[in-house]
Amino acid sequence: MRLLIREKVFSWADKFTVTNELGEARYTVEGQLFSWGKKLRIYDLSGREVALIEQKVMSFMPRYRVYVAESLIGEVVKEFSLFHPKYSVLGAGWDVEGEFWEHNYTVFKDGRIVVSIDKEWYTWGDCYTLDIADPADELYALALVLAIDCAMEAND
Repeated sequence: MRLLIREKVFSWADKFTVTNELGEARYTVEGQLFSWGKKLRIYDLSGREVALIEQKVMSFMPRYRVYVAESLIGEVVKEFSLFHPKYSVLGAGWDVEGEFWEHNYTVFKDGRIVVSIDKEWYTWGDCYTLDIADPADELYALALVLAIDCAMEAND
């Protein structure tokens, strides 16, 4: 299964639609303009909040908690490294590997691929393609990728 994230270039608060490969809307993502730390909320097509990404503000390195159905499923933490950015996913049992500066990376669980992320270059605004191996992991993978993107953005 494939999801596409197209972020708007000029926006005071993050707000964008996540679509499938046919261009059909699957989720809406909205950031809070005024909040203590960054927050992204993911809504399903009926407008119900299904996930939340929340920055932990009192932390040495960027750290984002990921909630699905109001339950904490994991925490994305930027690790200290000199040359290549590296991220850990605590609590979910997922490993992340790849080229983060190029926005090409893969998430694994127990040695199997959960999701592969590729950034499309030469597009107006950021566009990411998520190839998700198991449709049951769709929401978890989307929330995790958005949390990693937040951590990368916080580091810039």
